[in-house]
Amino acid sequence: MSRIKSRPPLKRGAAEPPLGRMESRVRELLSDLGEDPRREGLQKTPRRVAKALAELTSGYRADVDAMINDALFTESYDEMVLVRDITFYSLCEHHLLPFFGRAHVAYIPERKIVGLSKIPKLVDIFARRLQVQERLTRQVADTLQQKLRPKGVAVVLEARHLCMEMRGAESQLSPTTTSCMLGAFQKDARTRKEFLELIGRRPV
Repeated sequence: MSRIKSRPPLKRGAAEPPLGRMESRVRELLSDLGEDPRREGLQKTPRRVAKALAELTSGYRADVDAMINDALFTESYDEMVLVRDITFYSLCEHHLLPFFGRAHVAYIPERKIVGLSKIPKLVDIFARRLQVQERLTRQVADTLQQKLRPKGVAVVLEARHLCMEMRGAESQLSPTTTSCMLGAFQKDARTRKEFLELIGRRPV
C-alpha cells in the first residue's frame, strides 16, 4: 500500500500554458540534440510538442470539485461499487516519458454515491499531470474518501513505464502495480479479498 502523501490540489482556473514560449524552448532543444529545427520534417514539431504537452497536463487546470459535486446523490445502497479496467495515460515526472495502464477503483457507500462516469474522469484528471504512479494511486483514493465519506475505498493501478522500458533497466513488459486501501478495504480482509478477486488478482 502506498504511503506517498497526496499533494494539495492546485488552485482552480490555473492559467493556460504559454504555447509560444514552450514552442521556442522545444526549438532550442531540437538544436541542442543536433537537429535542424528548420528542416521540413521538424518545422511544425515545436508547436505540436507544445500543444501535446498542454493537453497531456490539462489535469492541472481541471476543477475536481466541480466535476464531482454535480454528480453526488443520496442513496441507501451499501454494497461495493467497482469500476475496473479504466485506461489511463500519464507522464513520469522524472523523465517526462509516458506510463500507461489500467486502474481499478471501488468504494462502499455510506449514504452517498457518485455518478459512475465521474470515476474514470477523476483518474484521467490526476493522470494528466506530471506524476509518479504511487501518488496517482493515492490521489484518486483520497479524493473519493474526502468527497463521499464512504465505508471504504480501494484503488489498484497496473502500468507500464517507458522510462524503465526504453532506457535505464530496459526491462520490457514488466508492469508495476500500486494499491491504496482505505477504511473497510484496509481493515476487513474479506472485503479486500472480494475486491482483489473481482479485479482478477490473487490476494496476498
